[in-house]
Amino acid sequence: MSPTGSIRSSSRRDLGIAVVVFGWITIMLVTDPSSGLGEQWTYGAATWFVLLWLLLAETPLVRTQVAVVVAFATAVEYTFSLGLKVYVYRLDNIPAFVPPAHGLVYLCALALGRSPVVHRWRVPLVAVALSAGAAYALWGLLGTDRVDVLGAFWFGCLVAFLTRGRSRLLYVGLFAIVTYLELLGTWLGVWEWQRFDPTGLIEIGNPPSGVAGGYGWFDLAALTVAPVLLRAWERLTQIGRPER
Repeated sequence: MSPTGSIRSSSRRDLGIAVVVFGWITIMLVTDPSSGLGEQWTYGAATWFVLLWLLLAETPLVRTQVAVVVAFATAVEYTFSLGLKVYVYRLDNIPAFVPPAHGLVYLCALALGRSPVVHRWRVPLVAVALSAGAAYALWGLLGTDRVDVLGAFWFGCLVAFLTRGRSRLLYVGLFAIVTYLELLGTWLGVWEWQRFDPTGLIEIGNPPSGVAGGYGWFDLAALTVAPVLLRAWERLTQIGRPER
């Protein structure tokens, strides 16, 4: 295959991943309000299947990154939702589809960030994400009945990721998918953010305007921890093997 053909194929696959993730998350969120625990477990199993299917063609590094995101995000879910009640799900639980969905969100952002089409429009897309995020954060502070302080703080994190991060286009993709799912999920009542944090001092929007900046810490964990884990695993698997 020619270099041009290879680039086109890669771009189609990356954009295809994004379409699958956006579509699957939409299906889950739209159907969840009328679902019980049994249906949530079914959606959870199906979401794991979609995630593992998409990972079949990925490198060991990407698979490890996704595993780190799922582990880190699940710990955060149980701490800040079930424990501290910063946000609560409709059935006061962690729906079974949430942990694998975090993996899908990361994979979607990664696929968009590495897509040749997105790279071609790198500068304007970063500018659009920053401008849209700033407008949303300002609206969260001044335009609603909640003064969304947490959202503004997280937007500051997003600015840092977009301007100083090692994988800036990944955060462009993250801004798109996370803003979409948070707006849709809260609008449908799948989850709700409480008005204040546990201290009662920090007001929170529903959803926080810059929530993609909060998700960005999951991605930062994946980008920094996964290579270390993969190297450790490779060294471990080499132990006991005869030298050639």
